[in-house]
Order: sequence, then structure tokens, then C-alpha cells
Amino acid sequence: MSALNIVLHQPEIPQNTGNIGRTCVATGTRLHLIEPLGFQLNEKALKRAGMDYWHEIDVSTYVDYKEFLEKNQGATVYYATTKGRQLYSDVRYEPDCYLMFGKESGGIPEEILKDYPQQCIRIPMLGQARSLNLSNAVAIVLYEALRQRQFPDMKLEGELHRLSWEDSE
Repeated sequence: MSALNIVLHQPEIPQNTGNIGRTCVATGTRLHLIEPLGFQLNEKALKRAGMDYWHEIDVSTYVDYKEFLEKNQGATVYYATTKGRQLYSDVRYEPDCYLMFGKESGGIPEEILKDYPQQCIRIPMLGQARSLNLSNAVAIVLYEALRQRQFPDMKLEGELHRLSWEDSE
């Protein structure tokens, strides 16, 4: 099975990255971190947010965006940005595509976005909001990509409810 990929470009807040790592474990998604990071990978806040899942995360790090491109040649990357022309829900996500999100304070740099205008996606929100929390944005887009693939290898809520109900009889 092909796995989806989450890419965080220079994340700054360890709790967000920890939450995203936990989401990656729960969904079988790979996590890619492009440096510089605003924290150390062994930081307590990162592991606390990722809970006891951090050791299970399939994570790769890159010194910069150039190295990320070199090591993932031919990858289809979608760039989540408030400047995106299309809604995240209007895209048909490939099974092994990469969903990139920028740092909390500034998003993905313009010099990257300008080269991929057709692959820039956005999450709709009211005009006065500047952006969503990074871990929330990742979850929104990732779960849309998983929904399109009918949640491969994942237990659906109804299945879990039915199984726990049957077990108690």
C-alpha cells in the first residue's frame, strides 16, 4: 500500500509537531521535517504532545527544501497556503503524494509557492482569520486525502462501535 506523506517546512512549535506525529502514526502517514526546526527532536514538549507514539513515527529530516526535493524526486507535492487558488477538497490526491505545510509564523516561503501555483491548496475560513493552527490544518487536509481513498486499512467509527458493543454481550 502506498502511504501519504506530511511535510513540515521549518516547523517552530514542538507541540504542533508532536500532535502531527501522533496523527501520522494513527493514519500510517510518513512525516518529513525540513530544517531548521524551532526545537530539538528530543525535546520533552514534542514527545509529550506525541504521547507514547513518537518512537513509532516514520520520520525523515532534511537540511533544507533542496535536499527534500533531491531525495524525493518525482514526488507530487501539494502546498497548503492561504494563497492557494483551489480548495483542499477539490483536489484528487494521489496515494503517495506529499502534503506540505509551512512554519507557524510565516507559512511556506513565496519562493517555493511561486513555482507551483497549480499545486497550492487552501482551507476556507472567514476573512478576519489569518490562518489555522498547524496541527489542525494538517488533520483537515490529511483526512480529506484519506477519505478519498476510503480510509485504507483503517477501522471506521461504526466498525469500532459495533465491535465494542458485540464484545460486551
